Amino acid sequence: MSDPTMSDPTMSDPTKSNPTKSNRDLKSMQSIRVAALAMLLSMSAQTVAAEGSAVTLPLNDASQVRPRNVTVEVGRHGGSDALEVRLAGPYRGPDMDTFAFVPGLDFHDGTIEVDVAGSPLPTALAGARGFIGVAFRIDANGGGFPCEGFYIRPTNGRADDQVRRNHSTQYFSYPGYDFDRLRREAPGSYESYADLVPGEWTHLRIEVSGTVAKLYVGAAAQPVLIVQDLKRGADAHGTVGLFVDNGTNGHFRNLSVRPQ
Repeated sequence: MSDPTMSDPTMSDPTKSNPTKSNRDLKSMQSIRVAALAMLLSMSAQTVAAEGSAVTLPLNDASQVRPRNVTVEVGRHGGSDALEVRLAGPYRGPDMDTFAFVPGLDFHDGTIEVDVAGSPLPTALAGARGFIGVAFRIDANGGGFPCEGFYIRPTNGRADDQVRRNHSTQYFSYPGYDFDRLRREAPGSYESYADLVPGEWTHLRIEVSGTVAKLYVGAAAQPVLIVQDLKRGADAHGTVGLFVDNGTNGHFRNLSVRPQ
């Protein structure tokens, strides 16, 4: 069977049959290509994936978050792709706005889950514990970045000192409510024990409702820490961040945020 384009010269060169139509077609194809390219460029590899109102991030791309007084790099830890987050700049004190946050996210109530691995850096001071966790309801639009947060102290989990064990997990609220103030004003109310190993992947789950937040560690069916009076109040909302503190070599993977 013969190829019709060989017998009819207008089939091989559409501009000879209808130049105006051909120009429109070419412009249309170019527009489609430009739109497709723009869409691809607007999405980083495996960026925010949403199902309904839920958001999941594999945390293997530094463009998925914005640094706030931290550095963020892509790396591997424990056989997994992860984001490496470390404190940047001079140390200003404990439990501050030191996190990498998800841009454009507005979280109020719901569930946050993430895998973390924290350990002290070789250059860390003796008091470093591998502080690592999650900041939530971060007001990233007002400029001051107030937030609530939970973090763990991995080196405390299996310490020989029972008092240190009792300080394995911690709630804080920035600004104004660091661990030191909360420990003085309400000893034992905002921290608790959890079995932790420095540098190993640990799953954290945080459930937030109004002024109540619960922290689950590992596969525990019960929360290890319950806070009944979130300091920013029941109406606070904002984004979610990957929190580290002084001297921490921090890694994060598999962030999930499911608004209620």
